[in-house]
Amino acid sequence: MEETIERKKKIEEVKLMPPLVWAYVGDCVYELFIRMQLVNTTKLNPHKLHIEAIKYVKAKSQAEILAKIYDELTEQEKDIIRRGRNAQNHHLPKNADATDYMYATALEALIGYLYLTKQDARLKEILEKAVQI
Repeated sequence: MEETIERKKKIEEVKLMPPLVWAYVGDCVYELFIRMQLVNTTKLNPHKLHIEAIKYVKAKSQAEILAKIYDELTEQEKDIIRRGRNAQNHHLPKNADATDYMYATALEALIGYLYLTKQDARLKEILEKAVQI
């Protein structure tokens, strides 16, 4: 099947990207996944869809998800998490705890890395666990 959104970077190039680039992509992938889950499983209006999606995508929720799946990650994935968590991000949302935000960024970095390296089966597995949590 042809990709709707092309992923042209080679794995070697993705590995050299700054972790915040992985997180930038991961944020989009995660939010789209959550939105589609809600659209596919509910009959909510757009405002209620947005309210429900926020419960999944806020930093505190993402940090909790990461804590619950961390032991199931591979060593390479844990390294990506570490790099994402330690990335120097000078932006902190008003409503987010700094620690939660760091771990949320780490989860988004992992999701972005898996997406960019076309590890779609593993990405789907992690996203489905996130929704269950």
